[in-house]
Amino acid sequence: MIRRETFVDDILRDIKAVISQMVPREARITDIEFEGPELVIYVKNPEAIMQDGELIKNLAKVLKKRISVRPDPEVLLPPEKAEEMIKEIVPPEAEITSISFDPSVGEVLIEAKKPGLVIGKNGETLRLITQKVHWAPKVIRTPPLQSQTIYSIRQILQTESKDRRKFLRQVGRNIYRKPELKSEWIRITGLGGFREVGRSALLVQTNESYVLVDFGVNIAALRDPKKAFPHFDAPEFRYVLDAGLLDAIIITHAHLDHSGMLPYLFRYKLFDGPIYTTPPTRDLMVLLQQDFIEIQQMNGVEPLYRPRDIKEVIKHTITLDYGEVRDIAPDMRLTLHNAGHILGSSIVHLHIGNGLHNIAITGDFKFIPTRLFEPAVSRFPRLETLVMESTYGGSNDHQMPREEAEKRLIEVIHQTIRRKGKVLIPAMAVGRAQEIMMVLEEYARVGGIEVPIYLDGMIWEATAIHTAYPEYLSRHLREQIFHEGYNPFLNPIFKPVANSRERQDIIDSGEPAIIIATSGMLVGGPSVEYFKQLAPDPKNSMIFVSYQAEGTLGRQVQRGLREIPLVGEGGKTEVVKVNMGVHTIDGFSGHADRRELISYIARLRPRPERIITVHGEPHKCLDLSTSIHKKFGISTRAPNNLDAIRLK
Repeated sequence: MIRRETFVDDILRDIKAVISQMVPREARITDIEFEGPELVIYVKNPEAIMQDGELIKNLAKVLKKRISVRPDPEVLLPPEKAEEMIKEIVPPEAEITSISFDPSVGEVLIEAKKPGLVIGKNGETLRLITQKVHWAPKVIRTPPLQSQTIYSIRQILQTESKDRRKFLRQVGRNIYRKPELKSEWIRITGLGGFREVGRSALLVQTNESYVLVDFGVNIAALRDPKKAFPHFDAPEFRYVLDAGLLDAIIITHAHLDHSGMLPYLFRYKLFDGPIYTTPPTRDLMVLLQQDFIEIQQMNGVEPLYRPRDIKEVIKHTITLDYGEVRDIAPDMRLTLHNAGHILGSSIVHLHIGNGLHNIAITGDFKFIPTRLFEPAVSRFPRLETLVMESTYGGSNDHQMPREEAEKRLIEVIHQTIRRKGKVLIPAMAVGRAQEIMMVLEEYARVGGIEVPIYLDGMIWEATAIHTAYPEYLSRHLREQIFHEGYNPFLNPIFKPVANSRERQDIIDSGEPAIIIATSGMLVGGPSVEYFKQLAPDPKNSMIFVSYQAEGTLGRQVQRGLREIPLVGEGGKTEVVKVNMGVHTIDGFSGHADRRELISYIARLRPRPERIITVHGEPHKCLDLSTSIHKKFGISTRAPNNLDAIRLK
């Protein structure tokens, strides 16, 4: 450890010598340190650096590091005074709605309804703010829906700024430590999600570094720890955790089967390093993890982790936007690319060993445009190995075309409404719910739907997070929001359900309605309560719009079971008779179907040497693997959990 620390200090000494020659003295540098994947220069006069628009770019070229310039903490105006000063400088017409501070990075986040007025002509107002308060201003448009999750995360980052800065410096020193060995080999081990759907976890290992991609939980198998959790019993993983050698965790997207076990690691002090993901994924996974705790408590089960463990996840998360390249270990460089699955979902690209090998891990992805997102990225600078999902990889897994799926959805809704029934659409709060909302909103706007659309569970909060990140949405939605001035998420036809009393009123009402409720597989959440009470009435309908995992209540109903025993209040078992219409419309899935998966390989550039199929039922992983090999002549594998594959 001493040798590694000395090595980092030597690197910093050389870097400081270069910076002192290139940065003007009037900037008054007070400190230079690695913080996370960035090199941070603290100065008492940031304006002296900002005046030269090319200086930071030139420094980054020379040093081959991502560089941030931050004001020295001593020159920062206290937050209360800084807020007053900002409000004096910015014209009232900007309509500032929120000002929050992040001392760990010296930033002040200013939310305004008219952000252009905060920036000012040619950035004049922004520069004046910097001069007066010294905080680095970041301006965003006020989201049309306020998210309690985003607010809570900002509060945590503000109050924990000292610990956060200390943590970032530890991470930086680990990334730029002296390598023990030159990277000569690479292997991956499946800890979960190989030949199955759920508990995704993949360990990437070199003879220098260890990085984990995803760490999920199989919600449908919680009663069986051997199937619910990633393989803690894998010898190499156990060793890495016990020895504290895990360099980083990367989360592809927020769904619990990819992120649900993260807080567990912090609860039992098994990991204390960085988590890399996009900003929307951080916010959404915190929302889903909090909901997971609440559902376990409501079901009388001891939660796997506590709210304070989720707080640790927030403190340890480093967010990256699409396309940003960051060192995350001495021999690994990470870039996240759009996966088209849900808000902020990513394909993970790892450049290993200074050109030794390049891996792309798709996570869950979609390769056609949807109402919410652009298709997944299929072009990379270099690529030798692709690890890809196979959820719909079977030869017969052809989803209904989008236009046909939307038409069928509206048909079922109209049929149900005509007979005065209610339509229940169980949906994941993140992704499918918003996709269905956009379909229904368009039909409602032209008069095709006139009944209320109720949103129950986390859907409203998840939608608020979507409105906070319009830059991650499809071009069409961005056009509507920014240029046409119309936000479809705000259509008054959508009505959030606040509590169980309102839910019961909707059920008891004799009026037709559309209900979108979590969870999407009828595993806990309000959708189960609606199902119990609406299922016996043949006037009602249920429409499945997403994947129903084996072992879930949703899969049982989908298969056609007409009498289903469920545990009710007081632990008593009640038999629910399913007389309602049950429909499956698979064209709304956020996963690529068989055609898309094959098309993705055809358009992938560069063509990889090897493809590994994961995240699918066993026969689907095998089928897709065999088909790719036959069609493209690429080496393929469909490994099991605990299989270790040497890539180099």
